[in-house]
Amino acid sequence: MSPLTLPRQHARTARFKLGIPRDFTISPDGARVVFLRSSAGDDPVNRLWTLTVATGEERLLVDPGTPSGVTVPEAERARRERTRERASGIVAYATDAAVTKAVYALDGELRIVDLLTGAITLLSATGSDPRLDPAGQHIAHVCDGALHVDGRPLLTPDGPEVTWGLPEHVAAESMARHRGYWWAPDGTRLLVARVDNAGVSRWHLSEPADPGRPPRTMAYPAAGTDNADVTLWLTTLAGERTEVIWDRTAFEYVAAVSWTGQGLLVLVQSRDQRTTRVLEADPETGATTLLREDTDDAWLELVPGTPARTASGELVWTVDRDDTRRLMVGDDLVTPPGLQVLRILAVDGDTVLAECCDEPTERHLYSYSRAAGLVRVTSEPGLHTGTRGGGVTLVVTRTLEEHGVRVAVTDGRTATPITSNGAVPVLRPKVELVSLGKRELRGAIMFPTGHVPGSRRLPVLLDPYAGPAGALVLRGLDGFAVSQWFADQGFAVLVVDGRGTPGRGPAWERAIHLDKLSAALEDQADALHAAAGRFPDLDLDRVAIRGWSYGGYLAAAAVLRHPDVFHAAVAGAPVTDARLYDTHWQERYLGHPDQHPEAYDRSSIIADAPNLRRPLMLVHGLADDNVFAAHTLRLSAALLAAGRPHTVLPLSGVSHMAAQEEVAENLLLLELDFLRRNLPHV
Repeated sequence: MSPLTLPRQHARTARFKLGIPRDFTISPDGARVVFLRSSAGDDPVNRLWTLTVATGEERLLVDPGTPSGVTVPEAERARRERTRERASGIVAYATDAAVTKAVYALDGELRIVDLLTGAITLLSATGSDPRLDPAGQHIAHVCDGALHVDGRPLLTPDGPEVTWGLPEHVAAESMARHRGYWWAPDGTRLLVARVDNAGVSRWHLSEPADPGRPPRTMAYPAAGTDNADVTLWLTTLAGERTEVIWDRTAFEYVAAVSWTGQGLLVLVQSRDQRTTRVLEADPETGATTLLREDTDDAWLELVPGTPARTASGELVWTVDRDDTRRLMVGDDLVTPPGLQVLRILAVDGDTVLAECCDEPTERHLYSYSRAAGLVRVTSEPGLHTGTRGGGVTLVVTRTLEEHGVRVAVTDGRTATPITSNGAVPVLRPKVELVSLGKRELRGAIMFPTGHVPGSRRLPVLLDPYAGPAGALVLRGLDGFAVSQWFADQGFAVLVVDGRGTPGRGPAWERAIHLDKLSAALEDQADALHAAAGRFPDLDLDRVAIRGWSYGGYLAAAAVLRHPDVFHAAVAGAPVTDARLYDTHWQERYLGHPDQHPEAYDRSSIIADAPNLRRPLMLVHGLADDNVFAAHTLRLSAALLAAGRPHTVLPLSGVSHMAAQEEVAENLLLLELDFLRRNLPHV
């Protein structure tokens, strides 16, 4: 048997995410934790588990067995693509308020499990996104665009392009709102999103490798085009409906909903994303009251977990002040300048748990209550996230000193661990975190294992994402496994988070407003030169760049616009034409294309095709319904028209995730081969 290589292991473990406990729910008394976990780091099948906090006993509740191979419902397939779900088995579940029952879908069939006894009941219903009412007496789910309760259709599509209880594309892809209905705290009614896609452009995904297969058609609102018409309706269990009323002309986006015993909150956002309103809706009449309005000259970032309310009814929110995203509880700012609030993880009674950072490479937990004030929960350098409930806090920790994650439940005095089955990479990244250049750009540099400084000059490979969706230069060891593998093939690998990435404050994020490329490319080049000044073994005559999605966009732009700096590029799933990406994401940064056409022109790279004089490899999944393959094909056509040689690697049947094991493994090998052939002496 051939030895396990990093590319194969990285693919087989879904980027080292399998086997790690996830999706935690804490019982109201803090005595039990329900979670998902597979049996090993290369096992994709999630099982449902429970932990007894007092004893540390972990008990398997549901083992779904080997996946049947049955095609999941289309709504569930779309949800998994939007959430980048790579696992199988039980990938989502919902509990009652007491955390005594859980409902889940398996191969489209709905099941309910008693979390105390482990008894499982197969329900006579199929569909997706099942959810129990808080009392555990009723089950809602979505099937074929209709909302069902207790196995019967409650709200059915009243138009050919109408769905009930599902998020529209931009909500799931660009707002992180992955649900379309919410139970009332007393279980007597629901709030349900009605989505009408009749006005949305239709895009088609075909499979050229199977010409007999009909294309898949989807509603895709490209920048500047019409969005879905989204309304919210309150419905009783008898099907009596009341519309929630707000100014939908001015605020067409439903960004978030929170319905607790303290009231029903709806966060709406204007099309230009420069104004948000937190509304309180009357569950009886649907009338709304304005609680607060926020504005910004560029855009307002949606912060996960907001809006919310404490048990005493105070609004939990964030505001941008002092170049800091700060936590607000009631009328008070409760976090200091310089501490960036990234997300609200939980509200437990009157205690708020938030994920924050004052150093861009780290993430820490802070709690706030009126009684205790602001308390830093974690101190170890690293990445910490988690949740809270029943007076206990669950902490998930990654560090730069050890592989994998540590998970523990703590009441502040004792800690109960939860086992992680995550795989240990076959190589250990040797990462040095650095601060580079006048902007103190956070970077990570890796050399070939065993490299002796001064022994030889090394070609440089930049390996960025560098976009608004996330940072890469973080104190978590396994996140650098692929970069270290490339380093071990003979490169000095540099990862840099530039302007536009999260964690350094609103001004840093908004530096890409109306121009997504100039600052991002400048930061990569500046960091490269600063690193070369610090590490003389970097050979600036041999510089390559690789990336996927935003990173792929940046890689292609690098060789097109700065061929004096970058000498070869691998661009995976790049957005080459800014007008071909969705409304909510693209208009956030570039405005409406009718109002800011110049912003779209300078943030697109197809017109740069005649400038190519460096080797460029374009890679794209033909089943990508996020960044459509049209981006790569249009750039390739422009390069061909300009007589510019380039390489195109189409991936048949592959989506934006490129999750198939053989694809993910061999793609790394093909990238390496391309770079070796196009940079001398690698």
